Amino acid sequence: MLAVESSLLDNLQKYFGFDSFKGDQEAIINNVLEGKDTFVIMPTGGGKSMCYQLPALMKPGTAIVISPLIALMKNQVDAMRNFGTEDGIAHFLNSSLNKTEIAQVKRDITAGKTKLLYVAPESLTKEENVTFLKDINISFFAIDEAHCISEWGHDFRPEYRRLRPIIEQIGTVPIMALTATATPKVQQDIQKNLGMSEANVFKSSFNRKNLYYEVRPKVNVIKEIIKYIKSQSGKSGIVYCLSRKKVEEIAETLQVNGIKAMPYHAGLEANVRAKTQDDFLMEEIDVIVATIAFGMGIDKPDVRFVIHHDIPKSLEGYYQETGRAGRDGGEGNCVVFYSYDDIVKLEKFMKGKPVAEQEIGKQLLIETVGYAETASCRRKVLLHYFGEEFPHDNCGGKCDNCLHPKQRFEGEESICMVLDTVLEIKEKFKAKHVAQVLCGISTTQTKSYKHEKLEVFGKGSEYDEKYWTAVIRQSIINGFLLKDIENYGLLRVSDKGKEYLEKPYSMMLTKDVDYDAIAEDDDIVAGGGGGKTAAADETLFAMLKDLRKKIAKQKNVPPFVVFQDPSLEDMAIQYPITMDEMKQIVGVGQGKALRFGKEFVDLIKKYVEENEIDRPMDMVVKSVVNKSGLKVYLIQNIDRKIPFEDLAKAKGISMNDVISEIESIVSSGTKVNIDYYIDDTIDDDKQEEVFDYFKTAETDSVEEALKELGEEDYTEEEIRLMRIKFISEMGN
Repeated sequence: MLAVESSLLDNLQKYFGFDSFKGDQEAIINNVLEGKDTFVIMPTGGGKSMCYQLPALMKPGTAIVISPLIALMKNQVDAMRNFGTEDGIAHFLNSSLNKTEIAQVKRDITAGKTKLLYVAPESLTKEENVTFLKDINISFFAIDEAHCISEWGHDFRPEYRRLRPIIEQIGTVPIMALTATATPKVQQDIQKNLGMSEANVFKSSFNRKNLYYEVRPKVNVIKEIIKYIKSQSGKSGIVYCLSRKKVEEIAETLQVNGIKAMPYHAGLEANVRAKTQDDFLMEEIDVIVATIAFGMGIDKPDVRFVIHHDIPKSLEGYYQETGRAGRDGGEGNCVVFYSYDDIVKLEKFMKGKPVAEQEIGKQLLIETVGYAETASCRRKVLLHYFGEEFPHDNCGGKCDNCLHPKQRFEGEESICMVLDTVLEIKEKFKAKHVAQVLCGISTTQTKSYKHEKLEVFGKGSEYDEKYWTAVIRQSIINGFLLKDIENYGLLRVSDKGKEYLEKPYSMMLTKDVDYDAIAEDDDIVAGGGGGKTAAADETLFAMLKDLRKKIAKQKNVPPFVVFQDPSLEDMAIQYPITMDEMKQIVGVGQGKALRFGKEFVDLIKKYVEENEIDRPMDMVVKSVVNKSGLKVYLIQNIDRKIPFEDLAKAKGISMNDVISEIESIVSSGTKVNIDYYIDDTIDDDKQEEVFDYFKTAETDSVEEALKELGEEDYTEEEIRLMRIKFISEMGN
């Protein structure tokens, strides 16, 4: 065995210049060399192609690689030819070749020059190709993107279902199936369809440790995408959209905003697509805006961000597409913009398809919604979907939910109620029905199955359907419930769940994020407190700071009272030149705009004209302003002098959240009088000292104030409350 291992490493060094294998590569290659069927499940960037390329070069004969994408074939053939001494070492056979080129390919194969032949599934089914392949020495078949076999996969191709009988027609040789994504259900489908249930399965971890996952509300989405890309200056990225029309529209918008971007979709001429792909690889362009037709064949290791303008149809599709980021192990940011409206649109697209296909599609969408709306660790949810358990509750800040933890609550009683309900309704219904029974919502289904007569009906009516959906989802992730995928998602109580019912214990759960509620809040930028952006025009930013300083001196207030830094940064990105546009800037409400906005607008307008700047706002459809329900509620109840503790309790939020919301209201220019609450909670002397401190402070930082005034004498809450009073009185 040692001799084989050393020859394997020698060959790896000889052909590819590497001196060690990655992950399971060595074991997989040995399995192929021994002539056994092999099933490889390995995430993007794990080195899948090496698993068939090296054994193909080492074994006598030609390996047939079946791949669905012409772009991928061209890419891989070019790469293989660079490793060999002559072009004949690798070829592809697909619809892009003319008769002369096909004849040359066949000559090289017959002469024994070709070690790898890439074939599209459609080409493999052609009678003349089957006849030709029968007469050559085939080392093995490698079926890449094998998830295309399964209707439960994210990219089902009917022609993949016909591969096994054709392979048998050609001859009995070992089969290798490879995929970057496979849920347990898809894995089972692939093995069954390819008749390789005895194959050795090599499944790598789906945990891409270097990727950061984030879901943002779909608010001012194009503006947010421009801002995000400009903050990633000089880095390569992909923006995915569901429709070709949207791809064209966004690519054009990025271009006029000074971003080197190009569209990519199946409707473009082949030569245009090829050039775009090459320009992206050669860094002539920074961003590709694409439908999912792009990316499967692109071996660009340093894609630093993948943005989804639209939520994908399945978590497998999402995982595959985000997998393009950080393939070199470096930084990879995955941001998806989510609104439930997109899910409704995707459901409409399914109308008219066969019922079974619609059911599968709906089930996959439910999983996607679950991922988008969860407040749990996204990595944990994603890995659970692929049948892998993530041993921690927190991924160390590598997803937005762990970086900014959401509200948690004791879930012991709720989990027991969910498990009881699933058992009461005989484990024959889906999550939505279970939630409706608990809420006491009367539907055709609850009536016809007489579930309204059950003791559990309406037992959880103090909470809404969204709450129970979150509890059900987290019960599945924690292993108390099982989802029967075969039967479109019926819920069953697991053995672990039955044990939990007998001996319950404390279990903290997280509330789901209500993205639609966020979308209604005009003061929230779809990035939610994600730190400074590097996209600002530095010259303009410096000019705005000077103007702020001048106005602050005139008004005898500290500069931060006029506008805070994030507002100036946003102005230096958006270039607002009207008062209406100024009101759309982060932290600038109507009050702030009217009080201080005109001089800033005039300066920016002059700067834009003198420097002939293409402004993002010229391209962005202005959003309709909706005042957030929570903000209106707080303003009304502060007027009524309701204690903050009561406001927090009434809305089911923390005191910290109440203060944060009031800070947001005040920094946008709305005046509020919270003297009644401050007088009740802070000494007069203390009030005076903090107020005087802010009069001369350079910054509105709470940390700086605590340092200056003494952390032993003041709490953070006291400083924040006094800062609200100061900004409201002095600036609004």
